[in-house]
Amino acid sequence: MIFVIQKGTWVKIEQQVLDSTQRAPQLPDDTKKVPFMMWTKGFLVEDSEMNGDATVETLTGRHVSGSLKEVEPSYDHNYGTYIPELIRIGKDLRKERWGGDING
Repeated sequence: MIFVIQKGTWVKIEQQVLDSTQRAPQLPDDTKKVPFMMWTKGFLVEDSEMNGDATVETLTGRHVSGSLKEVEPSYDHNYGTYIPELIRIGKDLRKERWGGDING
Protein backbone atom coordinates (compact mmCIF):
# COMPACT_ATOMS: atom_id res chain seq x y z
CA MET A 1 0.00 0.00 0.00
CA ILE A 2 1.37 3.39 -1.00
CA PHE A 3 0.77 6.23 1.42
CA VAL A 4 0.60 9.60 -0.34
CA ILE A 5 1.38 12.75 1.62
CA GLN A 6 -0.74 15.67 0.47
CA LYS A 7 0.55 18.92 -1.04
CA GLY A 8 0.85 21.63 1.62
CA THR A 9 1.73 19.23 4.45
CA TRP A 10 4.57 20.28 6.79
CA VAL A 11 7.40 17.75 6.27
CA LYS A 12 11.14 17.17 6.60
CA ILE A 13 13.27 16.17 3.63
CA GLU A 14 16.83 14.88 3.45
CA GLN A 15 19.40 15.82 0.83
CA GLN A 16 23.00 14.69 0.32
CA VAL A 17 25.17 17.79 -0.10
CA LEU A 18 28.55 16.07 -0.52
CA ASP A 19 29.49 12.43 -0.89
CA SER A 20 32.34 11.04 1.22
CA THR A 21 34.93 11.58 -1.54
CA GLN A 22 34.15 15.32 -1.61
CA ARG A 23 34.66 15.92 2.12
CA ALA A 24 37.51 18.17 3.30
CA PRO A 25 40.81 16.32 3.86
CA GLN A 26 41.39 17.83 7.32
CA LEU A 27 38.24 16.23 8.79
CA PRO A 28 38.59 13.34 11.25
CA ASP A 29 38.68 9.96 9.47
CA ASP A 30 35.31 8.80 10.83
CA THR A 31 33.68 12.01 9.56
CA LYS A 32 35.29 11.81 6.11
CA LYS A 33 33.83 8.32 5.59
CA VAL A 34 30.21 9.49 5.52
CA PRO A 35 28.37 11.89 3.19
CA PHE A 36 27.48 15.40 4.33
CA MET A 37 23.69 15.51 4.72
CA MET A 38 21.16 18.33 5.02
CA TRP A 39 17.64 18.20 6.46
CA THR A 40 15.10 20.86 5.57
CA LYS A 41 11.56 21.46 6.82
CA GLY A 42 8.85 23.01 4.70
CA PHE A 43 5.50 22.60 2.99
CA LEU A 44 5.18 20.02 0.21
CA VAL A 45 4.88 21.64 -3.21
CA GLU A 46 3.10 18.56 -4.61
CA ASP A 47 1.78 15.21 -3.36
CA SER A 48 4.65 12.87 -2.46
CA GLU A 49 5.38 9.43 -1.01
CA MET A 50 7.52 8.65 2.05
CA ASN A 51 11.18 8.21 1.07
CA GLY A 52 10.33 9.44 -2.43
CA ASP A 53 11.51 12.58 -4.17
CA ALA A 54 9.86 15.70 -2.81
CA THR A 55 10.14 19.47 -3.06
CA VAL A 56 9.26 21.75 -0.18
CA GLU A 57 8.77 25.47 0.19
CA THR A 58 10.50 26.66 3.35
CA LEU A 59 9.20 29.39 5.64
CA THR A 60 11.59 31.78 3.86
CA GLY A 61 10.14 30.90 0.45
CA ARG A 62 13.03 28.75 -0.83
CA HIS A 63 12.25 25.60 -2.83
CA VAL A 64 14.43 22.65 -1.80
CA SER A 65 14.29 19.08 -3.12
CA GLY A 66 15.24 15.84 -1.42
CA SER A 67 13.88 12.58 -0.07
CA LEU A 68 10.75 12.84 2.10
CA LYS A 69 11.66 11.55 5.58
CA GLU A 70 9.11 12.81 8.11
CA VAL A 71 5.55 14.13 8.18
CA GLU A 72 4.68 17.00 10.55
CA PRO A 73 8.10 17.08 12.26
CA SER A 74 8.51 19.05 15.44
CA TYR A 75 11.41 21.15 16.62
CA ASP A 76 13.03 18.86 19.17
CA HIS A 77 16.55 20.20 19.54
CA ASN A 78 18.05 20.74 22.97
CA TYR A 79 21.38 21.52 24.59
CA GLY A 80 21.95 17.99 25.87
CA THR A 81 22.03 16.86 29.46
CA TYR A 82 22.11 19.14 32.49
CA ILE A 83 25.19 21.37 32.42
CA PRO A 84 25.83 23.09 35.77
CA GLU A 85 28.12 25.70 34.19
CA LEU A 86 25.19 27.08 32.18
CA ILE A 87 23.18 27.68 35.35
CA ARG A 88 26.09 29.50 37.00
CA ILE A 89 26.71 31.61 33.90
CA GLY A 90 23.10 32.82 33.96
CA LYS A 91 23.31 33.79 37.63
CA ASP A 92 26.70 35.47 37.16
CA LEU A 93 25.49 37.49 34.17
CA ARG A 94 22.38 38.68 36.03
CA LYS A 95 24.52 39.73 38.98
CA GLU A 96 27.00 41.56 36.73
CA ARG A 97 24.29 43.24 34.62
CA TRP A 98 21.69 44.11 37.24
CA GLY A 99 23.53 43.79 40.54
CA GLY A 100 21.77 40.67 41.73
CA ASP A 101 19.36 37.86 40.99
CA ILE A 102 16.70 38.88 38.50
CA ASN A 103 14.01 37.43 40.82
CA GLY A 104 15.09 39.11 43.99
